[in-house]
Amino acid sequence: MIWRQLIFLFVAVGLFGTGGYAVPKKSYDIVIYGGGSAGFIAAIQAAKLGKQVALLEPSQHLGGMNIEGLGGTDIDNHAEFQNSLAVGGLALEFYRRIAKTYGRAHEFEDMVSKKAKRFDLWRFEPHIAQQVIDQWVAEYPIAVFYGARLKEKRGVEKAGNRIKRIHLDDGQSFVSKVFIDASIEGDLLFHAGVSTAVGRESNSQYGETNNGIRGETTHAQFAVKVDPYKVPNDPHSGLISTIVADELGTPGDGDNYIQAYCFRMCLTKDKENQIAFSKPESYDRNDYEIYLRYLRAGGKLYVPQVSIPNGKTDLGAWHDLSHNLYGMNRGYPEGGYALRDSILRYHRNFTQGLFYFLANDREVGQLDGALQKEWASWGLAKDEFLDNGGWPRQFYVRDGRRMVSDFVITEHHIRQLEPALLPHPVAMAFWPPDLHSVRRIVKDGYAYNEGFVFGGDWWRPFGIPYEAIVPKSSECTNLITASCPSSSHVAYGAIRIEFTFMALGQASAVAASLAIDGKKPVQDVPYVQLQKILLEEKAVLHLPETIN
Repeated sequence: MIWRQLIFLFVAVGLFGTGGYAVPKKSYDIVIYGGGSAGFIAAIQAAKLGKQVALLEPSQHLGGMNIEGLGGTDIDNHAEFQNSLAVGGLALEFYRRIAKTYGRAHEFEDMVSKKAKRFDLWRFEPHIAQQVIDQWVAEYPIAVFYGARLKEKRGVEKAGNRIKRIHLDDGQSFVSKVFIDASIEGDLLFHAGVSTAVGRESNSQYGETNNGIRGETTHAQFAVKVDPYKVPNDPHSGLISTIVADELGTPGDGDNYIQAYCFRMCLTKDKENQIAFSKPESYDRNDYEIYLRYLRAGGKLYVPQVSIPNGKTDLGAWHDLSHNLYGMNRGYPEGGYALRDSILRYHRNFTQGLFYFLANDREVGQLDGALQKEWASWGLAKDEFLDNGGWPRQFYVRDGRRMVSDFVITEHHIRQLEPALLPHPVAMAFWPPDLHSVRRIVKDGYAYNEGFVFGGDWWRPFGIPYEAIVPKSSECTNLITASCPSSSHVAYGAIRIEFTFMALGQASAVAASLAIDGKKPVQDVPYVQLQKILLEEKAVLHLPETIN
């Protein structure tokens, strides 16, 4: 009996420690925080290299936006350029598996071998992406933890400039030789004491021209003049919904506004597979006054269009007036979980109410009957997001924290004319700077979208340097980020594409493995070795000179 009591005491101390509650200690070679595009790819690559891997996903699903409605992949969907040339390595394998699932493997391989431009072969439904990702991850000995959310306070335990252990909300703790932050929010970076930035830098900070407050925003600007006041022409009556009370400010100045978020909606016209639009409990018709005024002024609102397989939409929001809620996400990246949840709920309720309004409101029908008829023909897809009533569980967080390291990618590195030197590429970014407006204000007496930057002919594809995904060595030597690279607001807008995150996830895992094998800080990983493995894994690090 005494021996049993001693054994129990020994086990209890080992499991419970001195805090009085169970904290099972888990130790791995590499722990990855965030199971989105960067995270699940990093886990697969690390496992391929023989490392013990834990993948911590705060939600209940792997895949990030790939499984939350972003099936209209931004690959080869613009006439001006062909960015599929930058898709390689495990990112290419992901899309290959998608094509195989649709029975289009031969078409896909033919397209790749001929370097042909077929945007339709890169697109998919959310549930297909989830199926592919889950099956792929299951092929490797990866320990996946769902609902694995970092503690908001004292979630990271450090010894000097190394992370010793991280703690989750549910009491679990993880020890690792190297950690990878693959979240969009950059929570692990922040709680590890790594320098981060949120919002827009001033143009003067890095000598840029497209950062900060925009003196003039032309892209996706209102096509018609919309009175912003509750009582038309009366500024003292207050502002209608979706407009923030803010002055334009000084062009070029920085602020903490972030580009708009939205749900990427998977809708269908198939009545057998359709959930009708319904009112949210908090529905308030007054929230949609701006849409009525837009129609009264002669504006043409957006409508859903088939953009992914089987007659479904990936309904985004990049129009002058849509379900992009400019300025309504301020505070999300640095907010606590309760604030983030409330911002997500607000977006969900507003979007649900908007779709119901467009499909059913009598005045909408009177102002534009064709618009209402079209919206009324659509509904949520019954076979998507089965655990959430046909609604995506996450919205599109286009902008979170960005790491600030010794090297910062800026506008100077991505311009066509005399670009600044970028060292040691580990992935290719091939997308124009894409920054949605950050707020809707009043300018010259009318509603005005401020902050959109997109496209133009001044940019070029560029290699993302290794130096931009590792922190300052004084801050942390065993942490890499695959999704919050050290970059300005403008430069990040060219990086924030899912296949680019996949490429950075692969590079981060290879670098983490080399740091472990060489017993080195992540900052000291030999680039020659990193480059060699990435090229062996068919990653794209350079593009032909003819398109640079």
